[in-house]
Amino acid sequence: MIDELRIAELMGAEVEMFIQKHPQSREESFNSQTALLGGVPMPWMKRWAGPFPIIADSAAGGSIVDIDGNTYVDFCLGDTGSMTGHANAPISQAIAHQSQRGFTTMLPSADLSWVANHLTDRFGMSKWQFCLSATDANRFSLRLARQLNGKPKIVVNDWCYHGTVDETLVILDRNGETVSRPGAIGPQIHPGLTTIAVPFNDLAAMERALAGGEIACVLMEPALTNIGIVLPQEGYLEGVRQLTKKYGVIFILDETHTICAGPQGASRLWGVEPDMLVIGKTIGGGIPVAAYGMSAEISRRVEDLMHGHDLDVSGIGGTLSGSALAGAAIRATLTHALRQEDFDIAIPLAMRWSAGVQATIDRHKLPWTVQQLGCRAEYWFADHPQNGAQAAASVNDSLESFMHLYALNRGILLTPFHNMALMTPFHSDSDVDLHTAVFAQCVEELMS
Repeated sequence: MIDELRIAELMGAEVEMFIQKHPQSREESFNSQTALLGGVPMPWMKRWAGPFPIIADSAAGGSIVDIDGNTYVDFCLGDTGSMTGHANAPISQAIAHQSQRGFTTMLPSADLSWVANHLTDRFGMSKWQFCLSATDANRFSLRLARQLNGKPKIVVNDWCYHGTVDETLVILDRNGETVSRPGAIGPQIHPGLTTIAVPFNDLAAMERALAGGEIACVLMEPALTNIGIVLPQEGYLEGVRQLTKKYGVIFILDETHTICAGPQGASRLWGVEPDMLVIGKTIGGGIPVAAYGMSAEISRRVEDLMHGHDLDVSGIGGTLSGSALAGAAIRATLTHALRQEDFDIAIPLAMRWSAGVQATIDRHKLPWTVQQLGCRAEYWFADHPQNGAQAAASVNDSLESFMHLYALNRGILLTPFHNMALMTPFHSDSDVDLHTAVFAQCVEELMS
């Protein structure tokens, strides 16, 4: 319903406005081309709307200030990494205090013992290990599952995302074969040798994959998030859990993004009990950390592996994993953030954001929808997708880029990979209402 020529016409004006508002970011981005690959320290930073990235100067609570002095309501929050709010004072103080006592020693810390017990109370897993990212936590969990089950393959959802784990960067092609996801660089081997992808919300496909007898584990999110928010249909997660038990397959849930559902994540909120659970990013308040937990049975079997001279070359761990700095950061985060009282503020903000967007969609009778999971919400240029392929098919790159840049030019940052907003207790009704007004104005211009 949106004319591509109209999008292009409006986009030209937005690009010019962006350039005028960001002269220092433009200069810094130009200078960065000399030594930074692509002019950015990490490839995903190329995904931001605009001809060059804005350069951040400072961040606090739910906002960011760039080097040109522009202030933004930050609904991206480091793609979940700063879901606790930027520069959260108790977390920053704990990190600063630990910096005076040593960052890393390769010795256990009392903080991480406290954290492990807290995570058990929160997520229900019996025992925990720590690493630097959810990517590592997922990779290590897959290694352990293969070792314990003696099976070669894993199952993931079509269009899933579990960090940069090679064998999870997959989709189903038009023939139903598992292939590398578009954009995946240099896969080591054809992913069909290690992985079977199945559509989300399809129990029949899941059973067909598990019934072959070659699957060590199922790794999935309780709800898809990286291709956009795709919620499970009633009974789907329970059905997957039953199938993994039926076929003796280890069930791993990745709660790295779905922690937005509440303080115990989506799995306990929805009554699903995995064998293993991964949680990364936000539990460190911005410090690179992740944890993976196991049921009592799985942890007993894993502990039987933790012996011998070659333990340090098992492919699991990492010199900086489980550091004193990580322990201090996670303990402070779980003590002062990600609590029920924090979600009691953030979730209603996401509801308000969703209602504001939906009102504009309804007013213009657009075939768009809004999806919400806890304190995370987004709009779609289609009906609610039921699986990853439907979500991917609904993407409109030119429209999405325009709407993101339009919002950015008016002081709003959305997650650059989706039309998604994440709320923190540091956001306010006025922050949400600004987005509602800007979204409405943007659609009005598109439709005029």
